Amino acid sequence: MSSYEPKDANGNAVDPYHIRKYFEPLRVVDVVDALDGLGYFNIGLVSQEIRPLWLGMKFWGPAVTQRCVPSNKPMWPLETTEEIVGAHGLWFDRHGHNGRGLNDLVKPGSVVVTDVGSSGEVGFFGSENVLALQTHGAVGIVTNGHCRDTGEVTMQKTPMVCRERGRTIIPGRIEVVELNTFIGIGGAQVRPGDIVGCDDDGLVVVPIEVAKQAALHAKAVLLADMRARRNRYDALNREYDETVDTDAIDRYYAELES
Repeated sequence: MSSYEPKDANGNAVDPYHIRKYFEPLRVVDVVDALDGLGYFNIGLVSQEIRPLWLGMKFWGPAVTQRCVPSNKPMWPLETTEEIVGAHGLWFDRHGHNGRGLNDLVKPGSVVVTDVGSSGEVGFFGSENVLALQTHGAVGIVTNGHCRDTGEVTMQKTPMVCRERGRTIIPGRIEVVELNTFIGIGGAQVRPGDIVGCDDDGLVVVPIEVAKQAALHAKAVLLADMRARRNRYDALNREYDETVDTDAIDRYYAELES
């Protein structure tokens, strides 16, 4: 497990769980515009192959990372129905489970980000273990691999982001090798504490060194867009909605800074 600690551009320790609050009202596009303005062109853009499992999902939070590799230990034939049902437990009892400490790293507001390390089809995440992460406070779960039980995951409105839907289970296919370390996902580097954001437009990873600065610039981008859209609403005689409520944004940040 890495001992890396998030710091700002001056090398001072920061609390990414406080910084995440500056991102809550923002769209991914606002933050991408802000990163461009700071000279971070295309840094943090996650490949569009990795997508929210269902539309309407939105989250921002500090990354808790895990790195996986394909397993080189084949699963053995199981002899009873009981063993088949308990296959995960049998596998982990024999070979260990380096991911057992993941839930202990998750806090309210965390985004769990998993690099599957070129593993093939394997449902590392499914409808039960994603709920365990949510129970510990995860607001988002991201992987460059597969998710299974996707009907239930969607029904549960679990904030799951994945590259593909899958069918198979973990034993004999994939192993966790390290927690809370630097990983790569969809062309973006992710470190523990970097701010990960998702909405219908896709994902972005904001380096923690510039996160607060990016959020404040993004707030200005959002407000400018909302004001312009209000003018269009007026021209169309369209009733205002929450997407043009500039007062709500101003109140949010005023309360955050108070």
